[in-house]
Amino acid sequence: MRTYETVLILKPVMSDPEVAELVEKAKQVISGDGGEVVNNEIWGRRKLTHLIGKAREGVYAYLKYRANPPLLKKLRHNFSVSGEILRDMTVVASERKYKAKEKKPKAPAAAS
Repeated sequence: MRTYETVLILKPVMSDPEVAELVEKAKQVISGDGGEVVNNEIWGRRKLTHLIGKAREGVYAYLKYRANPPLLKKLRHNFSVSGEILRDMTVVASERKYKAKEKKPKAPAAAS
């Protein structure tokens, strides 16, 4: 299983309970196909940089989950059929492992 991140831009006329319900449905699809939801957040209403249809703003939702690749096709279909979703984007989440860099002391400058 791989880790994916999906960002949804929803219609601005949706209420908070409707947004929560749509995110919950997406989580159920992921869990129903053997995936695991790692994190989900509703980022709220934001102004769009350009018009999408006639919408000047949208409600953003974020999902991070572990799933098998065939699930992406199913999710993409569900998002395209839904009339509430303006845009969606899914990417493979990179598992970054940062190592703390040790600072080496600088040698004192030689006196001339």
